[in-house]
Amino acid sequence: MKRILLLLLTLAFFVSCEDVIEIELPTETPRLTVDAIIRIDTTQNFTTASIRIGLSSSFFDENQTTEIEQVMILNPDYVPLGPLDANFILFSETDPGIYEGTKNTGFFTSGELQLYIEVDEEVYYANTRYVSSVPIDSLEQGNETLFSGDEKEVIVTFTDKENRDDFYILDFDFNQYLVTEDEFYQGQAFVFSYFYDIDLQLDADSTINISLLGADESFYNYMNQIIVQSGGDQGPFQTPAATVRGNVFNVTGIENIEVLDNVESSDNFALGYFAVVQEYKKSIVLENEEN
Repeated sequence: MKRILLLLLTLAFFVSCEDVIEIELPTETPRLTVDAIIRIDTTQNFTTASIRIGLSSSFFDENQTTEIEQVMILNPDYVPLGPLDANFILFSETDPGIYEGTKNTGFFTSGELQLYIEVDEEVYYANTRYVSSVPIDSLEQGNETLFSGDEKEVIVTFTDKENRDDFYILDFDFNQYLVTEDEFYQGQAFVFSYFYDIDLQLDADSTINISLLGADESFYNYMNQIIVQSGGDQGPFQTPAATVRGNVFNVTGIENIEVLDNVESSDNFALGYFAVVQEYKKSIVLENEEN
């Protein structure tokens, strides 16, 4: 009986010593989030563009959808191909928070592209121009590892265009991204290794889809900041640890949206980016070492 009483007293002591620790997580007023990275395959006559729009949320929470009045891309330089064609494309909601529209690929690959989003009687605006990329020459599985020894290596090779400054975004699947510029390999073949953590991401004999996207310097800088803020494993369009300003501005009440100097200093902007870029894609099956 004494032993039972002693055990109960000991348990009561430990329970009474437990304190609830409240952690102050970063909070911020919800912002419009815009994932408007449109990937162009120039071998296709038509392109279905997809834009994801929502509202940012608190730390650890999922972003929320919001009711959008209109999503449109205008190309003032585009010459319609016929009476049923136009120099703009209106997007329709196909799933909650997902807006899609189909247009001939030439609409996206020349001229200035202007994105307009109307929500809650406010107008958000971004502009961009199409940026080309280069094909991926080869993907090979390597034998090297990093720290834990459990990684799988993929060796990527592509050849840069000469006589121009190029920036690239590499999408390694699983929300893994890398940025690179051709300062040290302009006009040359560039070979490098990327390592996947098999414990977190891969099963045996996994198929990996890798894309090489073109980028201008602004998009390159934006993605570089996002990758740093997210630790490289969060994806570029989830709420980052710190707010990174993209190129989507609230222009409600602004007479001349071509001059965005006064918008830069405003705190009323969206999270995300609008870019139209060429995509080259290749796949590789990472084989299990036991095979």
